[in-house]
Amino acid sequence: MDFNLSEEQIMIRDAARDFAQAELLPGVIERDEKQQFPAEQIKKMGELGFLGMMVDPKYGGSGLDTVSYVLAMEEISKIDASASVVMSVNNSLVCWGLEHYGTEEQKQKYLIPLAKGEIIGAFCLSEPEAGSDATSQKTTAIDKGDYYLLNGTKNWITNGNNASIYLVIAQTHPEKMHKGINALIVEKGMEGFVVGPKENKLGIRGSDTHSLMFTDVKVPKGNRIGDDGFGFKFAMKTLAGGRIGIASQALGIASGAYELALKYSKERKAFGKEISKHQAIAFKLADMALQIEAARHLCIKAAWEKDQKLNYDLSGAMAKLYAADMAMQVTIEAVQIHGGYGFVKEYHVERLMRDAKITQIYEGTSEIQKIVISRSILQD
Repeated sequence: MDFNLSEEQIMIRDAARDFAQAELLPGVIERDEKQQFPAEQIKKMGELGFLGMMVDPKYGGSGLDTVSYVLAMEEISKIDASASVVMSVNNSLVCWGLEHYGTEEQKQKYLIPLAKGEIIGAFCLSEPEAGSDATSQKTTAIDKGDYYLLNGTKNWITNGNNASIYLVIAQTHPEKMHKGINALIVEKGMEGFVVGPKENKLGIRGSDTHSLMFTDVKVPKGNRIGDDGFGFKFAMKTLAGGRIGIASQALGIASGAYELALKYSKERKAFGKEISKHQAIAFKLADMALQIEAARHLCIKAAWEKDQKLNYDLSGAMAKLYAADMAMQVTIEAVQIHGGYGFVKEYHVERLMRDAKITQIYEGTSEIQKIVISRSILQD
């Protein structure tokens, strides 16, 4: 085992850290309060290659490994989880799925601008009645010969309004259940496609989360990803990698809160000395550092397995489950260490605590991760 990062990985991590401090930190509290999408910052992330990190350079990507992606996600998430979720969705769910399962024509038309960050994408699986139970797709894609007629509603879609390309999961053959589901590439502006109002959320408030409505949208057959009926498998394969991205986001949120708490504990005095010198606070910091380091190793292990083309279903689920739960615990403690100051917005930790909660919910709830893990260990 080699726990040392390569020079390239260190460079990527440091570049992400510098970008987050210089470009994301200014205005992050105001964007949270106003629910403002970080459009300018996302554009710069695209120009720097953060939106297509693992895509082959021939398709406009940076050609980096998944470990580098994890390192960059952590640094971006320390400062602005609303920006990092855009990065995660575009990299893990949209670009990865198109590169591995799309046709050459689809890659040329859609993947290249996505990987370059010229446009961003969205992954559309959840519905009003199909959240954790992804097999219960009510959105339909009726085969009309040379096109599909798409009807239905999708919920909780990240990048819902700012995306240009949407990967939509829909049922074509209900009698085949999950084996009758397809994945379709839908372009914003197609007739019958309407973006609903923005959700008013607890956390990641800068991210634009919307419902999407499809009414008799004609989607060309050439926009189907994979063979007929491949949609559910496509969604599950894609989400397996997405868990690594969200685990890294949770890791970053926790790391950011810990760094703020550590700094504050060395400045704030109580009973004649810095609070870091009180065992009650020192032990909190020790627990936080331990949990973050454990989560980091789980994230990097899952990323390494993905890079080695091994099965990373188990490691990805473990990383996502542990990192998400850890992020909630660490951010709560960060607020506690700050005392009353932790409860006000200017100290950042209350926002990080709110942002942490979603990592236990999206791209597979913590309960779903336990199902994935238990199935995997019980097969052995």
